[in-house]
Amino acid sequence: MKVMKFGGTSVGSVNSILNLKDIVETAAKNERLIVVVSALGGVTDKLLKTANLAVDGNLAFNEEFQEIITRHHELVDAVIPDESKRAELLVEVDMLLNELGNIYQGLALINNITPKSEATIVSYGERISSRIVTALINGAVRFNARQFIKTETKHGKYILASEETERLIHRFFDGNTSNIIVVPGFIAQDKESDEITNLGRGGSDYTAAIIAATLNADCLEIWTDVDGFMTADPRVINNAYTIKHLSYVEATELCNFGAKVVYPPTIYPVFKANIPILIKNTFNPQGEGTIINAQSEDEGRLIKGISSINDTSLLTVQGLGMVGVVGVNQRIFRVLANAGISVFLVAQASSENSTSIGLRHVDAEKACEVLNKEFEKEISMGLMESVHATGNLSTVAIVGENMRHNAGIIGKLFQTLGRNGINVIACAQGGQETNISFVIDAALLRKTLNVIHDSFFLSEYKVLNLFLCGIGTVGSSLIEQIASQREKLKKEHSLQLNIVGIANSRHAIFNRDGLDLTNYRAALKESKECNTAELRDEIIKMNIFNSVFVDCTANADVAAIYPALLSHNINVVAANKIAASSDYATYQNLKQIARSRNIKYLFETNVGAGLPIINTINDLINSGDKILKIEAVLSGTLNFIFNVLGSDIPMSEAVRLAQEKGYSEPDPRIDLSGKDVIRKLVILAREAGYSLEQKEVETNLFIPQELFDGTLEEFWQKLPELDEKFESERKQMVAERKHWRFIAKYENGKGSVSLCKVNERHPFYHLEGSNNIILLTTERYKEYPMLIQGYGAGASVTAAGVFADIMRIANI
Repeated sequence: MKVMKFGGTSVGSVNSILNLKDIVETAAKNERLIVVVSALGGVTDKLLKTANLAVDGNLAFNEEFQEIITRHHELVDAVIPDESKRAELLVEVDMLLNELGNIYQGLALINNITPKSEATIVSYGERISSRIVTALINGAVRFNARQFIKTETKHGKYILASEETERLIHRFFDGNTSNIIVVPGFIAQDKESDEITNLGRGGSDYTAAIIAATLNADCLEIWTDVDGFMTADPRVINNAYTIKHLSYVEATELCNFGAKVVYPPTIYPVFKANIPILIKNTFNPQGEGTIINAQSEDEGRLIKGISSINDTSLLTVQGLGMVGVVGVNQRIFRVLANAGISVFLVAQASSENSTSIGLRHVDAEKACEVLNKEFEKEISMGLMESVHATGNLSTVAIVGENMRHNAGIIGKLFQTLGRNGINVIACAQGGQETNISFVIDAALLRKTLNVIHDSFFLSEYKVLNLFLCGIGTVGSSLIEQIASQREKLKKEHSLQLNIVGIANSRHAIFNRDGLDLTNYRAALKESKECNTAELRDEIIKMNIFNSVFVDCTANADVAAIYPALLSHNINVVAANKIAASSDYATYQNLKQIARSRNIKYLFETNVGAGLPIINTINDLINSGDKILKIEAVLSGTLNFIFNVLGSDIPMSEAVRLAQEKGYSEPDPRIDLSGKDVIRKLVILAREAGYSLEQKEVETNLFIPQELFDGTLEEFWQKLPELDEKFESERKQMVAERKHWRFIAKYENGKGSVSLCKVNERHPFYHLEGSNNIILLTTERYKEYPMLIQGYGAGASVTAAGVFADIMRIANI
């Protein structure tokens, strides 16, 4: 024998109730069934709304009541094709609706509603729906739940009268041979009178569980509108998926913390009788669903699911007068229980001077009132502080029996939250180690759920959410590289890169689910204008987990927003070298914010494009080595110019070639001035542990100052005047078997950049094309300095270096 419960969504529409019919009649071919049904979806709320309107004297209650009548009539007309059967059913339905209408008229006259009247009113939903389902299913009979589901009143609330209920269930069901019995859920009756009561909102689940446990059913099936328990709320987590198996303990923990798949009291009766629960989807009956029984299956994950309560208020009872005083907590929970207030989280300091209590916002004001009254004397004497409620909070719970005796779960949880800028206000874990619950700012709930789902491998992929600023040659190349590598990263590294924001100098587009990279330029063009401050504010406002800001510009205004982004736990990857080479205090501040927030500020491509220069220096320093001297050719542009310089390519033509090939800036004077090399040297010296400012670097120009002072057009006009001079010196160097190299050097606290002649024995002599080279002399590498060489310019290699920094944040 099996008990099947169908919720409001399963009987709320023509399609769903016809699915119910097919499911039940198919199952009935193999075994005896007891079918428990809820009211039509939304009807219970409608019944209460209509009652409140009537009490207020608002004649709109008549319209609301008519809608209730119409909905039930339309459903009957649509699903009961047999005219005589339909007419017979409508007689029963209309009799109940007439009773209900008379009650509403009475409320409108007396302008008052009692708990007894309210319980009677809401019972009509299940009383009518159960009659419709019975008429719909071939061979079904209907039992009246009020005859065997009995309650008693404690603290002003209805609770199950267990012994009486069990006795009556056996009396009505034992010996009955009907193959399909339909029972209205939720409804009950006081054991001492004929008064209609109920088992509370969601009580239809409880009705089914009570019957299943009492009759020792083979299984309790709960049919709803989802495929089962999900790893998290799918409305928040796009890639949440169905949990195939839960233990009773895990299911109870998830239910108590907001997972609305099952009414929480449902689980205990079947747990006690060791009856499995199967959660199924009326709209997807072929789905596996979620099975709940005594054992927790190890699915290779530490936690099974995440649940949350949105409307949390936190009360803290505190005072030094509590320390060492026996019975304080007993008084707290006694007075709350007497007031009918449920507490779902308790956190106490080991010093005993404070106890924090999590409860629903609706109970917060009353809880403060009764607690302040209970401790009135202590508060007046200064032994304790007045109790106040902190609202706008949410409670999150991670659940899983695999957390037991598994070291490091809380550490990983807090590290993950902290890295994403999520502050834990209160935390609690029971001795069973199956639930870790914590309170956060409600505004951070979405971000919290996403980051936990991602970090604890409940998601198929780890997700990085990227905001890309700058779509020039480097930025657009990066987008192409990400697009081409996406599937490989998913397959080989379980990493999903989402570009959730793209900005250029005037526009920005955002989508927290990820932008379409095939038409981002058109989307940008059509978007509204967005300045740098607005870009910063929108990124912070989106508050996305595992977020990375990628700067592929050379814009000072963009670099200026790094502190704000880092302070909101947004990682920064910069091809833009302005921030790292600006004044030393700014550089230090950015590094300090990143360290304190446990996030990353990475700028490998600031020096040497894709070459691993900065990371190599960091590795040397972190392993105890000391950088003694830095020598480097750091301008791919200048190296290209001096390498192509020849009898047939004069200086002016070499500079123009560098611009055409994309090696130089649009204004090549930026490269020729050595400013870019100075910035790079400053960054390297700082990463090596030295304080160096740009103005402290000695600069020896090889182009007359007058070419830098005029316009760009004047520069191109005057540049050929230098061709003869450079050609003469080039011929002399060829005879001496030497090459020009623009070398940056840092040693003994001094930095310099200058055009130098190197002979064929020098490591820099054979440097080709636009390559960069760096020579590091350290305490370990003193006799034979470390040499790093390779492509130092170009959009694709720079983009690849930026991509590598993004991968470092993903820890790949």
